[in-house]
Amino acid sequence: MNRQEAIKAYAAWGAVCLFWGTTYLAIRIGVQRLPPALFAGVRFVIAGVIFLTYLRLRGHPLPKPGEWVHLAVVGITLLVMANGLVVWAEQWVPSGLTAVIIATVPFWAAGLEAILPSGERLSLRKVLGIAIGFAGVIILFAPDLGGSFDRAYLKGVVVLIFVPFFWSLGSIYSKRHPLQSSAMVAAGTETLIAGIVLTVIGTALGEWKEFTLDWEGTASMVYLIVFGSIVGYSSFIYALSKLPVTTVSMYAYINPVIAVILGWLVLGERLDWSVATATTVVLLGVALVRSAKT
Repeated sequence: MNRQEAIKAYAAWGAVCLFWGTTYLAIRIGVQRLPPALFAGVRFVIAGVIFLTYLRLRGHPLPKPGEWVHLAVVGITLLVMANGLVVWAEQWVPSGLTAVIIATVPFWAAGLEAILPSGERLSLRKVLGIAIGFAGVIILFAPDLGGSFDRAYLKGVVVLIFVPFFWSLGSIYSKRHPLQSSAMVAAGTETLIAGIVLTVIGTALGEWKEFTLDWEGTASMVYLIVFGSIVGYSSFIYALSKLPVTTVSMYAYINPVIAVILGWLVLGERLDWSVATATTVVLLGVALVRSAKT
């Protein structure tokens, strides 16, 4: 990878860190007004159609027939299983806390890579960075443990625990199955596939009778289509095609900071002294993991 490609790859990673940190708030607002499967599904269908139409007009070919299975695996793992569960859980779990739980993605990614043949091994510095980063997550999460654990809230938290696994699994699969299609075409195709699957699920669950757009629901969906899907997901796929999985997955350390602050500013979610402490500890963990050599 030359210097120009490296700059583009890290710029894409930076966009993921910024915009995906804001999507937790948008999801939390939108899912209070729209049913979860259709909220996610319609968003992904529209984003996928817009994205692929733009790329086709620019002369990009559609994926080859043999690539569709791999694209479906990645799209379903990342966007149906992982992101879909986030949307479902945020019916009850605050946006900041959701982002904190998702911050465990780098741990799963590093662990899964380490057990795979020719995967990135866990150096001592990387293990130390993961441990410190996880300590920061605990600091941020701990005050909420004393809160109300009603059954719906607890159900959402339990479901969220599985999200980092699916996201890491899909990321590693994508990295280990490179395609001839461009990263942008792959992102648009995966988004469209996931949108169709989620829309089918929402239809099967009878969610259309609850699907009524008000201005807040519409604003949330438009924001997620543009910045969560078209900009954010395409940036993620591009960064993933150029950078190590463990490097790309570290966006999950930064997202919670943005999500917690926005949740506090907009929805009145918790923000106290522990947030500042956790931020420092998490970023220290990020610095250690990024500087680690396999």
